[in-house]
Amino acid sequence: MSLYPSLEDMKVDNMVRAQMAQQQGPPAYQAYQSIGAPVGPQAAPSAPRHVYPALGEYMGLELSSDIIALNMPEYQIQTVQPSGAVCSIVAPLSSQSPSLLKATVTQGIRPVILCKDKDGKCGLRLHSVNDGVFVCYVAAGSPAALAGLRFGDQILEINDVALAGMTMDQSHALLKKAPVNGIKMAVRDRPFERTVTLHKDSLGHVGFQFKDGKVVGLVKDSSAARNGLLTDHQLLEINTITVVGMKDKEISKVIDASPSVVNVTIIPHYIYKHMISKMSSSLFKELDRTPAV
Repeated sequence: MSLYPSLEDMKVDNMVRAQMAQQQGPPAYQAYQSIGAPVGPQAAPSAPRHVYPALGEYMGLELSSDIIALNMPEYQIQTVQPSGAVCSIVAPLSSQSPSLLKATVTQGIRPVILCKDKDGKCGLRLHSVNDGVFVCYVAAGSPAALAGLRFGDQILEINDVALAGMTMDQSHALLKKAPVNGIKMAVRDRPFERTVTLHKDSLGHVGFQFKDGKVVGLVKDSSAARNGLLTDHQLLEINTITVVGMKDKEISKVIDASPSVVNVTIIPHYIYKHMISKMSSSLFKELDRTPAV
């Protein structure tokens, strides 16, 4: 299952894939089932590849087919084309945002290279959950934000050091000891997120309603309805600005201040509730007083 920001992008992607399939060129990048296990020429050509490789749980939440069917039925289909098909990132043609690539879902495990700012900070906070280390805060405009790190991403490695079983303080210590440039991370994406490109109408509306950051309604024939925004999903980012923890009035201001094209990243509310319960709402209050590393 491929995720496209808009209908127009799906059509363009299908055309590009068809052209590249005729050329039989190599994929633009390798997807990973796990660290050190590339899906490449050595994989069986006829073997299907899962969108979220080896994803059995997330922050202790089981993501079996039965759980998905019961709580997130819209995500029951979890396979894509055989591995012989070209896999690439497609950016919406309708957006002029240079930061769009950071908001486009790449799926699976991805490498991230970041640096430190003039104060020697990366601009993020980590939190330990069920022997895993997750991003709980990314400062706007920080090196971490520019590198594409987001709330809820799991950090598997920092400079080839595995974080499994590490505490929050131990993880932060690794970042503090890291050099100014070339900090390498292996990052596992948040599961079942979607990034949708919306267009404002003549009144500046994109066509959806939300309460406590949760999408609760779509306006018929609006951009939100046409391009696949889903209800019962939580807003995570608006044009790469993290809105987790914001009040609805603040989120509305972010949307109002956005240009005519609005990139909205959402995740199933079922998963979001689990994320917040594991990270604790008090964490957001602490972040106001505690600087990022």
